[in-house]
This record gives sequence, structure tokens and C-alpha cells, in this order.
Amino acid sequence: MSIILSCSRGHNASTTLLIDGEIAFYLEEERLSRFKRDGTPLLGLTKVFDYVDHIDHLVVCHTHRAGPQADWTGEDLYKSWMRKLCKKKLTYEVTYIDQIHHEQHANVGFINSGFDSAACVIADGAGSFLHTEAFDGTIFEFETIFHAQKPLNLRTVYKHLGTDSAIGYVRLDDDTGTFATEYPGIVKEYEAVTRYCGFMSIDAGKTMGLSPYGKPNPDIPPMFRNGFGNRDVFKPNYPNGAYVMHEMYPTLIEDVKQHPQDGENPRWSQVQKDMAYAIQKESEEQIGNLIQKAVDITGEKNIVICGGYGLNCVANYQFKKRFPNLNIYCEPISHDGGTSIGGAYHVYYHNYFNKGKTIIPIKPPKDIYYGPQYDPDTYLDHIEEYPEAKVSDTSDKEIAKLIRDGNIVTIFQGRSEGGPRALGNRSILFDPTVKDGKDIVNGVKHREYFRPFACSILADKVHDWFDLAGMDESPSMMYAVDALPGVAEKIPSVIHVDGTCRIQTVTKEQNENYYNLISAFEKLSDVPILFNTSFNLGGDPLVEDIDDALDTLSTSDIDYMYLPEIQKLITIKSNCPNMEKDDGKMLSEDGDDKL
Repeated sequence: MSIILSCSRGHNASTTLLIDGEIAFYLEEERLSRFKRDGTPLLGLTKVFDYVDHIDHLVVCHTHRAGPQADWTGEDLYKSWMRKLCKKKLTYEVTYIDQIHHEQHANVGFINSGFDSAACVIADGAGSFLHTEAFDGTIFEFETIFHAQKPLNLRTVYKHLGTDSAIGYVRLDDDTGTFATEYPGIVKEYEAVTRYCGFMSIDAGKTMGLSPYGKPNPDIPPMFRNGFGNRDVFKPNYPNGAYVMHEMYPTLIEDVKQHPQDGENPRWSQVQKDMAYAIQKESEEQIGNLIQKAVDITGEKNIVICGGYGLNCVANYQFKKRFPNLNIYCEPISHDGGTSIGGAYHVYYHNYFNKGKTIIPIKPPKDIYYGPQYDPDTYLDHIEEYPEAKVSDTSDKEIAKLIRDGNIVTIFQGRSEGGPRALGNRSILFDPTVKDGKDIVNGVKHREYFRPFACSILADKVHDWFDLAGMDESPSMMYAVDALPGVAEKIPSVIHVDGTCRIQTVTKEQNENYYNLISAFEKLSDVPILFNTSFNLGGDPLVEDIDDALDTLSTSDIDYMYLPEIQKLITIKSNCPNMEKDDGKMLSEDGDDKL
């Protein structure tokens, strides 16, 4: 038996427990601490002893060392924390991973894809912080292509590194196609536009949602030039974010004057929308060119996309349409949280398998419900802290009617979803046929008006509603696909302004309780679809345990929670003193406040 405990620190810190090549649990730290993008995975490490009484290996992953003088071989926070958690002497090996961040992304994507071999295309804001004798200073990973073969052999065939130094273009290694430039990476530019639009650099998903409201604008400079980021437009701020140098362009100067990028009541100008449109479209083209480069270099027809850009579900769908003859796998835990899985896979193969130890090859997961397992029989034990809560027996049919009658209903069951997307275990549900449904739920969740919503659909009905560009399913909600003609009128609350929807296909084998609920709703509405968004309020992490769920209900305008495992409905009519009539307001497109 091999028991590997892996954690990744930095934003979206996470913990993975891998037992004999199978993920026992994966959990992002923010789900436990309730601090968005928590970077220190200490609470996650406490979960290990719910499963095992010892570990064989501790893996600590990050993009760089803890400080300029850091000694990774000495005592550090994570080794000390593990010693405190264990009630008996703990003996284990330790591996620190800080120089191969992109490799960890490739590990999780390639293994989970199930391919025997593939080209892995990795793109994120700033991967590992590296050093080279070619020039002084630190360089950062931007984009990498690996040629991967089973069991887990990766060969670098292309790598773009970046630096603040005015170096132009420097070839570092002909054998691996590694070079460094002064030009920003693709994702770093996306971060800059995200900041220009008034968001945090890491909130690129908001920029993606805003982009369809924009249009081509000849007064906006090109995002890329000669295959690289346009340094006349973008100023990198490594490793954190980047800036649009608006002072060089009259249109942007005037836009910034009229539309401050921060404040309590932000508005989004047409120029900001056009900037979002430009970076979305042009970055899609650039990543698509990387995919073509990967094919040209490796000859592979199997492509794995991972790294932060892998969560761009709009682009992922366009890749499917641009490359219909390729087998493209988009890893659902593409962001940095997934590197704890990649680190565990790395040690499993390189420290055990490749050294002749008898281990079981890792099988691709059937789903990504990776969170800890909770006991449904204990759910109601927590109700005592909420005297306003009422519990009643219920059924799928009754919950479907509650939704059909225009109510927002949350669902809580089983293990939480890995990654940022709710897949029916920690979801907020609504009737997709309600014309103003998006506005209603955005108001309750305290989200911006332009943020789109997803839907869950019975897998055997999906082709009657959406164009999947040759795919059979989309179980992890990784693609924003085109709705078929006439569909937008039937389910207006989940169709975005560009006619797309991020969809989750559901089978009985994948999630029986959720499948049954969607089926019950179909019987009432002739629509095999539920409006699905994550069970959280704007700015909060996804709920993890039953206490998080009850707390969210008690402090929001959401009244209902369905517990399908025990067929119970919890009703909490909020009497929170902060819930005034205008609380939860959202900003409409015309700038007026509305519920």
C-alpha cells in the first residue's frame, strides 16, 4: 500500500490524499477556512487522519520557494503541522516540488484524460519561478507543450518563459524548445484586461462573462503582435497580475477618466466590454495556435488542455469546433488547486512505480466528486442551532414542483465537487424557463448582471437542445456550447447573451439523486433541464459541509434546501437583520439598481 498526502500552497491551495493510486479526497482550503482562495492548506491536512493512521509520503507543491533563503530540506510549516496532527511517531518521506509547476498541471490532465499518449498544452499566468545563467533575475513559465506517454513520462517540446528584463527573445534550450522573452504570456494579458475591467486579476471568469457584451473596436490596440503579447499595451507585474498601459491610447485614456475601475458602485463602459471581447477572441486564437503547434511537433491527435486557461469554457468549445479531428480533453481542475493532485501523481509514479515497487496504475476518475464523505444521518443534528428552521419529509416530485412554482431551492448531498463548478451536490437550482430568472438569481447571489448561469440536462436529451460540436457529453461543465435554434426562448434564464450555455450532462450512473430530480422536473415542464449555479453567495467559497449550507440559507433570501439522501426539505425563512429590501441588489446593464 502507498499513502501519499499532497498539498499545494499559493492561491487556491488544496490537499489530496492518494491511496494506492486512487483519490481518497481532494479539497481546496477555502472550502474549510471560508476564506476565498486561501493559500495555506493547513485545515485540509487535518482531514487525512479521518482516512488513515499514517502516511508514507508528504508532497508540498508551489511555484517557488518560501523565501530567498528558504531551505526546503529543513523543518518547515507543513512538516511541523503533520507532526502535531499525528498522535504517534510519524515516519514518512518528503518531496518538495517548486520548479516544475506546469508539469504538475500536465500530470493531472494527462492521467485523468485516459489517453495512452497525448500532447499537453499548459497555459497560466506565471508558473514556476525559474533562474538561468542567460541573464540575471527570475523568469516565469507562461506556456508549455509536453509530449506525454503512459504511465507518466513527460517530455518538454516547447516552453515560453517571461521576464521583466528587456531581452527581446532568448533561446535557452534547443532540445526542449525553451525560450524566454520580455513579452507577456497569454494568460498574463487576460489578467491585465480583467484588472482593466475593474476585477481582481484572478477573476478572469468575470471577464469571460462580460466579453459577449463587447464588439470589435478599431480604436482598441491589438492584444498580440507577431505571435507574442503586445508590450506596447501590457505591463507585466510578475508574478502578480499585469496592467493595461491605457495612457498610450486616447480611447483608453478617455474611458478610464469616465469610468473609474473601482469603487462601491462599478459600471462597465462599452470600451471595457470591447476590451473583454478582444482578449477573449484573441487569446482563443493564440491558444488554438499552440494546439496546432503541439500537433505539428508531436504528431499527436490527443490533446490535453490544463493550467488556468483550461477553465475558459467559451474557448474550450471553440477548440472543439476549430479542431474537429482532434481528441481534446479539458481538465476540470485546471487551476492551481489541481497541482496537489499532479504532485501526488508525480510521486506515485516517480518514487514508487519507476523504482520497481508493485503499485496499481492510476485509472481515470469516473467523476470529480472528490470531497470528504459526510454521514447523511447526522445532517439534522445541526438544525438545533437554527431555531427558525423547519424540517419536513419530501420527494423528488415535490421538490420539482417547488422549483416549478418559481422558488430557488438548494441541493446538498454526498461529496463536494472538485474544482470551481457545482455539479448537483452543492448547487442552487431554479426553473430555467423563467424569463427573468438570471436577474432573480444574480440578485440573490449578489453577482454582476452579466454573469451567466449554467444548466444541468439529462444526458440522453442533450442533443435535442444543444450543439456539442461532436461531443457525446459534458459531465464536468467544461464547455459553453451553442443552443439549438428555438431553445433560447424555452429556457431564457440559462442562455447567455451570445446564445451559449455552460452545460452539465447528467446520467443516472454519475449522480442518481440529481438525475431523478431533473427527471421529475421534466415530467412537470417537458424540460429535462435545471438552472444550476454554485451553492454560495457572491464572494464566498462553495459550501462544503452542512453547517456552511445552513449558514448560507439563514443569511440569504434563499429559503429551501433539499437533502435527497434522506428525503428531507429544510426551510429557513430568513429574518437576518441585515436583509433589507435593497440588500442583494445587483447592477443592471443600464446602471440602475434592481433586485
